[in-house]
Amino acid sequence: MPTSWSREEVEATVADYLHMWLLEQAGQAYNKTTHRKALLRKLNNRTEAAVELKHQNISAILIEHGWQYIAGYKPRGNYQGLLAEVVAERMMADRKFDLAAEVASGQPAVVPLVQSIADVMVDRPRLQSSAQQKRAPYFAANNPQLKRDYIDREARNSSLGKAGEEFVVQFEQRRLHDAGQKKLAEKVEHSAATRGDGLGFDVESFEVNGAPRFIEVKTTAWGKETPFFITRNELAFSKDHNEAFHLYRLFEFRKQPKMFDLPGAVERHCVLDPVTYIGRFS
Repeated sequence: MPTSWSREEVEATVADYLHMWLLEQAGQAYNKTTHRKALLRKLNNRTEAAVELKHQNISAILIEHGWQYIAGYKPRGNYQGLLAEVVAERMMADRKFDLAAEVASGQPAVVPLVQSIADVMVDRPRLQSSAQQKRAPYFAANNPQLKRDYIDREARNSSLGKAGEEFVVQFEQRRLHDAGQKKLAEKVEHSAATRGDGLGFDVESFEVNGAPRFIEVKTTAWGKETPFFITRNELAFSKDHNEAFHLYRLFEFRKQPKMFDLPGAVERHCVLDPVTYIGRFS
């Protein structure tokens, strides 16, 4: 039976994760395998799988407190209390973590070209069961000193939001053009730009049969499981236009944009915080 992780092991694992985290926020290259092998030499006969899980636990701790996480380590809850304690200690001890998160969340964005429909679309995250969802809430209070709002700040980054919307306009034009619907492709409208915000959607497109497709775009430069904020108006519109509404979630936008589709009422696909209307998948 595996023994509990000691403070020394936890501190070494947190230090390794946060080193990669800082490199990622700075846009610097690093190799996860190299990091993992170096870390294993500091641990008490731990397996690679155990280290992977610990890194995923750290992602969960960060995202629950409003920080971005390393995209390759999908957040997983039910973590060791000591782990949350050490993450908070380490990040609060050095201002560079806040500075890196602030810069990353506010950085302007440029619209990349849509190279291929197939290269962009991925499966949406699976909504966890009720039992699996029993974990600390977003902006958890178990480590109040770690609580931040960088996910919210990024969601308010107008440059990133506009770039994501323009990317989706290109995507929809390509999708319809590839389906042989060139005239419909020419009619795709960036509604948020031409008619203003508050419509409940950002892009008006079409199905291949000509039926309307109303698209709300949520863009993040971070990972697939990063929560997104949705307004009451957008939520109501998704219900009232269930057959025509789509929420496109763009992620890893600054690297190589990926996207998944949440068609119909948003609440069918994720857990909605009733106060902030933040959508989570776990």
